[in-house]
Amino acid sequence: MSDVKIAKTKDNQLAAWQHPGGKLRRLGPERLTDSELLAILIGAGSPHKSAQKIAKNILKKFQSFRGLANQPLGKLTEIEGLKEVKATRIAAAFEIAKRIVEEVKKDERN
Repeated sequence: MSDVKIAKTKDNQLAAWQHPGGKLRRLGPERLTDSELLAILIGAGSPHKSAQKIAKNILKKFQSFRGLANQPLGKLTEIEGLKEVKATRIAAAFEIAKRIVEEVKKDERN
């Protein structure tokens, strides 16, 4: 229980969470750090590392979401605890984000 964090919810009630998913549900996605958002995509960690630790390692290696974008799966799976399935989830999320940006740009041009 050492990972339990206490905060106030939007309606000023105390809330405790043990993982980023709980924090997102209680406080909203905008309140999560980049590593917490990435940890949600990763899901479960590995036997030796939590999803949050893996996420922090990814961001450390690639500096930011921007640095992580468009990385080949092989680069992602070099990170300890990140196998093909988890790397595929991350690649899919970044492709979705990329397509959203392209749609917005297209709408702005029209």
